[in-house]
Amino acid sequence: MSVVGAVGRWFRALGHLLTGRLDAAREALETNPHAVRAKYDEIIREKVKRLQQYKNAVATLMAQEERRLASLNEITAEVERFENLKAGAAAKAREIVEAQTAAGKSPDDVREDPEYQRCLSAYNDFSSTLTEKQARIAELEESIAESQKTVAEHKTQLQELLREIDGLKTEAAETVADIITAREQKEIGDLISGIAEDTTAAKLQSMRELRQKVKAESRISRELASTDTKTQEREFLEYAQKTAVSSEFDALVGLAPGEEAAQGG
Repeated sequence: MSVVGAVGRWFRALGHLLTGRLDAAREALETNPHAVRAKYDEIIREKVKRLQQYKNAVATLMAQEERRLASLNEITAEVERFENLKAGAAAKAREIVEAQTAAGKSPDDVREDPEYQRCLSAYNDFSSTLTEKQARIAELEESIAESQKTVAEHKTQLQELLREIDGLKTEAAETVADIITAREQKEIGDLISGIAEDTTAAKLQSMRELRQKVKAESRISRELASTDTKTQEREFLEYAQKTAVSSEFDALVGLAPGEEAAQGG
């Protein structure tokens, strides 16, 4: 159970470590000027896409409004024509009444006259048609008024979206500039305060240490060279002394070459 717990703690610690590194990497990426610029560009593209969809919808509303206006103009022209037809039917009926009355016919006889009946029927048909078309005109005028109000509101929102997109473009440029400026100021501040690593100072220190090392090695070499010379001199002197003593002793005991020759003579 303890091994399982230790393994679990190890995985949790590893998870925290990876999470911390991911958070740091994400923070570094989010504060990267190029990444910020790309993010703003993505947002602006999305808003432009929505704006275009909105414009298409408003254009559809405006097209519907144009069709209603065309229908209104057409029906208005028809109303004018039916008004004239209605007036013509009434004028024709008056002529018939006048002619029939002049002929001595009674009003009831005039009403039974086929021409009068035809004029009356046409007049009634024109009046009924005018009533329908005038109702349609009123309906269209109300619908067009509402459509114009709606389109005007949407146009206002479109203008706001356009201003928002322009503002985002400006904001993006300012944000990127602020990030770059802040980074430069931080680097300068760190350099002044000594927080940032001064590679120049490190190089100088390395060169100075190398110089001291070379000087020390040179001094040691000289000292060693001097020591060797003195040692050799001392060895030579000792050898000379030993040689002189040996020669003197040889001469004393008759081993020197000169003494042997003398004794032989």
